[in-house]
Amino acid sequence: MRWQLSEQLRCLELQGELRRELLQELAEFMRRRAEVELEYSRGLEKLAERFSSRGGRLGSSREHQSFRKEPSLLSPLHCWAVLLQHTRQQSRESAALSEVLAGPLAQRLSHIAEDVGRLVKKSRDLEQQLQDELLEVVSELQTAKKTYQAYHMESVNAEAKLREAERQEEKRAGRSVPNTTAGATEAGPLRKSSLKKGGRLVEKRQAKFMEHKLKCTKARNEYLLSLASVNAAVSNYYLHDVLDLMDCCDTGFHLALGQVLRSYMAAESRTQASQVQG
Repeated sequence: MRWQLSEQLRCLELQGELRRELLQELAEFMRRRAEVELEYSRGLEKLAERFSSRGGRLGSSREHQSFRKEPSLLSPLHCWAVLLQHTRQQSRESAALSEVLAGPLAQRLSHIAEDVGRLVKKSRDLEQQLQDELLEVVSELQTAKKTYQAYHMESVNAEAKLREAERQEEKRAGRSVPNTTAGATEAGPLRKSSLKKGGRLVEKRQAKFMEHKLKCTKARNEYLLSLASVNAAVSNYYLHDVLDLMDCCDTGFHLALGQVLRSYMAAESRTQASQVQG
C-alpha cells in the first residue's frame, strides 16, 4: 500500500512536470515565432523603402502626374503605389503580431507554468498529509489485529487448560465411588480433599478462561471497529480525496491555456484579415 501511495505522489509530480515543460515549449515557440515575424516585418519595411526611393524616376512622367491629380485612376502606377502601401501594412501587421507573441502571450504562458508549479506543490503536500493520515489508521488496524490475535491465543490456551482440568475432575469423581463401606471410611477424607482441590482448580481455570475470553471479545470488537474505520478511510481517500486533488491540479489550467491559444489564433486571424483587406 505504501508503494501505491508513493507512486501516486510520483505521478502527481510527473503530471505537473510535463505540464510545465509543455508551457515552457509553448512560450519558447511564441518567442521564436515573434522573432520570425519581426524579421519578416523589417524585411518588408526595407523592401518598401528601397522601391519607394526609386519613385523619383517616375515623378516627371505624364502618368505619375495624372495619378497625383486623380489618385483613384486605375493605372499601372496606381497599382504600384497600392502594392508598396500593402507591403508597408504587412510590415506593420507582422510587427504588431511579433509584439503580441513575445509580450503578453509568452509572459502569460510563463505565469501559467509558475502557477502550475505552485499548485502541484500544494497538492502534493496535501496528498502527503492525507496519505499519512490513512497510513496512521492502517497502522492502528495492524496493532488492533495483533492484539486480538494474542488475546485469542491466550483464550484458546485457557480454554484448553480448563477442559483438561474438567476431565481430571471427572476422573477423580469417578474413582471416588466407594467399593466397600470400610474402604470409604478409610479413604474418605483423602478423597474429599482431592475433590476439593480439583474443584478449586476447575474454578480457578474457569475464572482465568472467562477473563481471557472477555479480553479477546473486547479486542475483537476493537479490531472490527478499526477495520470498518480503515475501509471507510480507504474508500473516502480513493473515491473523494484523490478525485478532489486531481480536480485541484486541473483548476484553471485548461481554461488559462485555452485563453492563450484563442488569443494566439485571434492575433493570427487579425493579421490574415488585414492582409486580405489590404
